[in-house]
Amino acid sequence: MNGLATPVLEKLGLEASLQEALPDLIQLRRHLHRHPELSGHEQQTAALVAGELRRWGWQVQEGVGRTGVVAELGPSGEGVPLVALRVDMDALPIEERSGLDYASIHQGLMHACGHDLHTVVGLGVAQLLADLDQRQLGQLGARVRLLFQPAEETAQGASWMRDAGAMDGVDALFGVHVFPSLAVGTVGVRSGSLTAAAGELEVEVIGEGGHGARPHQSTDAIWIAARVVSGLQEAISRRLDALQPVVVSFGRIEGGKAFNVIADHVRLLGTVRCLDTELHAQLPAWIEDTVQALCQGHGGQARVRYRCISPPVHNDPELTQLVAAAATEVLGASQVQWLDQPSLGAEDFAHLLEGTRGTMFRLGVAGPQGCTPLHSNTFAPDEAAIAVGIRVLTASLLRWMAGSSQPAPEPAP
Repeated sequence: MNGLATPVLEKLGLEASLQEALPDLIQLRRHLHRHPELSGHEQQTAALVAGELRRWGWQVQEGVGRTGVVAELGPSGEGVPLVALRVDMDALPIEERSGLDYASIHQGLMHACGHDLHTVVGLGVAQLLADLDQRQLGQLGARVRLLFQPAEETAQGASWMRDAGAMDGVDALFGVHVFPSLAVGTVGVRSGSLTAAAGELEVEVIGEGGHGARPHQSTDAIWIAARVVSGLQEAISRRLDALQPVVVSFGRIEGGKAFNVIADHVRLLGTVRCLDTELHAQLPAWIEDTVQALCQGHGGQARVRYRCISPPVHNDPELTQLVAAAATEVLGASQVQWLDQPSLGAEDFAHLLEGTRGTMFRLGVAGPQGCTPLHSNTFAPDEAAIAVGIRVLTASLLRWMAGSSQPAPEPAP
């Protein structure tokens, strides 16, 4: 980190606290990596998180949004500004092939999206803020709420927590996500659109079975399904505005029972991504019309189901500038990258932003040998990113709290 540290962290004695805490935080992250839990089943992770937070003096509520954890610290009362930080906790149904000494011990489960690292970054921020004495917290004049969220991978957990009141009264929300395209020690920031709106698409193609030797006497659902897959891609390029990107990807195909039997039914499962909210709202009807035309044109029928997963994440410009300024203090200006393009990935962080300003930044995790993509079974982020994330987020929260009421607190005597 080139020896740099946020002056306010040094001023408040928090940089020394971070250096002392880092070895334990790294071991904690490795424990979480060994013991991943699927979306909605993060009981052990949540219990560990709640226990650590209580040990540091936070007011903790468990079971918020099923397995979510909410913790608060700082002055309370009517009119006290409230800032929140959200980190996610769930893993993926992936068989790990990283070769790490602390690889997952649960067959078919893996932290392949960095949520174990996110959780520990959130705990690191909690530990540093807890090290402030009551006088310093009082001078800040604002309250902090931490949201340890379940089920991000299924895009359900944010809505669960929001519906349970986790965002009530929040004036600003911060978030972070690891980014294997950036080197460790750097962060990426972007105002406006950060991620895409996303939907889940299911298409059932219905034909008429028959003998594989006489396809002309049947209606081949597999052939029609292939036309649907390719035809949707062609229709996107010819019938939609090329300046408004749309991605339709099918990740699962089910159909057929034997090598010599024409299939009468095929099920396609896929995802739809789009940056424009209005266009995304129009896509279900457009896809329905396109799929029906393709199937009927080849003698089949279709049933189309579409589920909206998440709206786009829209980063508030003012809060994004605040994070950029905090990161510049921590890392130096050359290590803060303004991202030119949004991602067509999705983040249910967007559900928490409904009615609240917020911003999410990208945390570089690529080590000297690089880093495989998110959701890869060999994904192994550089653990040096833990300290980077903690510094940037702590500095950002302190800046927001100081700016929301009074100047930053003086150092403890």
